[in-house]
Amino acid sequence: MTLDFADGDRPALLARVAAMAREPYGYVVTPNVDHVIKLMDGRVEPDVYNGAALKVCDSRVLAHLARLRGKTLAVYPGSDMTADLLASPLTGDLTIGVFGPDRAAFGELAERYPSRRFTFIDAPVLTPGTPGWIAAVDEAARAEWDVLLACISFPKQESFAHALSVAGRKQGVALCVGASVDFLTGRQQRAPRLYQQLSLEWLHRLMTQPRRMFRRYVLEGPAIFGLFIRHEVLGRG
Repeated sequence: MTLDFADGDRPALLARVAAMAREPYGYVVTPNVDHVIKLMDGRVEPDVYNGAALKVCDSRVLAHLARLRGKTLAVYPGSDMTADLLASPLTGDLTIGVFGPDRAAFGELAERYPSRRFTFIDAPVLTPGTPGWIAAVDEAARAEWDVLLACISFPKQESFAHALSVAGRKQGVALCVGASVDFLTGRQQRAPRLYQQLSLEWLHRLMTQPRRMFRRYVLEGPAIFGLFIRHEVLGRG
């Protein structure tokens, strides 16, 4: 459904991300159902996703739909990718920039991974195109990091990663990974393993955050099935 998802198992994808940290700047997006819906109905600029060096599937629902078309999507949630990256010897010598979490969360992350080299990049409340946004992009583009964990809300984090490219960032990789730092520091709880295995992480988030997630999962999310039928079954892209 308009996206060229990356192939490969988790170790292979992690190795690609680690290699990108030492290459000319690129960014990684991790689309889920919500992302695909908003991309296809025009609420997200296509250039933001077209500009990504790597698109990694963050949705088991998308993977199940792909299987109906005889395709296999490697599912690698952004929070898992972040945890694996911070634990991997492939990235032991890299500087990890953290953009989005406040200083307290940043401190908790640094305490959890004392052998890692982190740098904090301030992320005030941002509206794309405003002077504050432009200043934040400029600061992040000039900061010292090999991997940037971009952890602000979708689609701002993807737009921010894209803006770094436009601003002329030379090297490194930005990962658009949402609440990953909150999961790692225990500020938010991932769904239990059983929910993950049954592709029901969305249900766990709906039950634990009903006000925040009702619109996303109950009102908007089911549109993915109609989009799938229209684009992938009937071929009316």
